[in-house]
Amino acid sequence: MTKVRDSELLERFGRHLRGIRLEKGLSQEEVAYQADIPVNQVGRIERGEVNTTVSTLFALARALEVDPPHLLNIHSLS
Repeated sequence: MTKVRDSELLERFGRHLRGIRLEKGLSQEEVAYQADIPVNQVGRIERGEVNTTVSTLFALARALEVDPPHLLNIHSLS
């Protein structure tokens, strides 16, 4: 079972990831293809349903053409 604070963090990360993706005008399908992960995984991450791995985080960063720390910069999100 995911703790409440963990689920809040995952949701914040997911919103941040979705925001970056939309800023770049990319679909979930395009990001999934570039990151070589299933498209439903991108959606689940964006909805805060899964705690992604470090290797997936790096693949997403590469697909979005951002540095991995940028994906983790969620401290200021509400």
